Amino acid sequence: MAGSPRFLTLADVAEVLNTSSAQVYALVRRGDLTAIKIGGRGQWRVESAQLEEFIQRMYAETKTFVDEHPYVEAEQRPEA
Repeated sequence: MAGSPRFLTLADVAEVLNTSSAQVYALVRRGDLTAIKIGGRGQWRVESAQLEEFIQRMYAETKTFVDEHPYVEAEQRPEA
């Protein structure tokens, strides 16, 4: 990510992921997305490399989910 800042705010991460800052905060607090807390007011920052690793991990987890839960067209589903 040449030319990009090393650290991103949670709002910056939310913009990249096209989600809310609250959702990003939840990812950080759950430990799903690695971040650091800086300053007396506890501002969170996510390193660009950590965000990229998170995105790659989500692609891998999604692929695993899709592989384990294949999509079945409505007409192919057994009657309930």
